[in-house]
Amino acid sequence: MGEQTHVKFPQEVLDEYATLGVDLPALFSAGHLGNRMGVQILEASAERVVGTMPVEGNTQPYGLLHGGASAVLAETLGSVGSMLHGGVSKIAVGVDLNCTHHRGVRSGLVTGVATPVHRGRSTATYEIVITDEQDKRVCTARLTCLLRDASPKDADGIPAPGAAGGTDSPAA
Repeated sequence: MGEQTHVKFPQEVLDEYATLGVDLPALFSAGHLGNRMGVQILEASAERVVGTMPVEGNTQPYGLLHGGASAVLAETLGSVGSMLHGGVSKIAVGVDLNCTHHRGVRSGLVTGVATPVHRGRSTATYEIVITDEQDKRVCTARLTCLLRDASPKDADGIPAPGAAGGTDSPAA
C-alpha cells in the first residue's frame, strides 16, 4: 500500500535534486503515515500535485471516509507542493490546515489535487480539492507551510538515490 511507481516530476526538478544525491520520488513517497493509509502521489510540481487514497481502511465507525484521512491526504499533497516551491535549500513545515467536509464516501478511491494560492519566500499556501470517483467534491482543504532554511540535520531522513524509500518526508 502506498508504493510509488509512476510519480511524474518535471525533469529539471529531478535533475536539481539528483545533483544533491537526493532520490526525489522516494522523498515524496508520502512517508510512513501516508503509506499506511495508501496515499499515492501521481503527479508533482510546485504548480500542481495529484494523489489518491483508498476509502477502504480509512473509514470512521459509520463506514464513511474519516475526516482525518482527508486531512492526511490534503497535508501530504500541499506539503509536497510547498517543498517543491521552496526548492532544495528549504523544508516545508505545515503551520495551518483546515478542511471542510462536503459529503461522505463509503468506497473507492478519492483523488486530491493541490494548487497554489500563495507562493512566497517564507510561506506557501495550497488549496486541496478532494473528489470521489464520480468527480464529486468530498472535501476542500487549505494548507499553509512555513518554508524554513534546511539544515544538515534535516538531511538525515532524506533518501539517497538507490536507497529504500519509506522514510518520513520532511514535507509531510
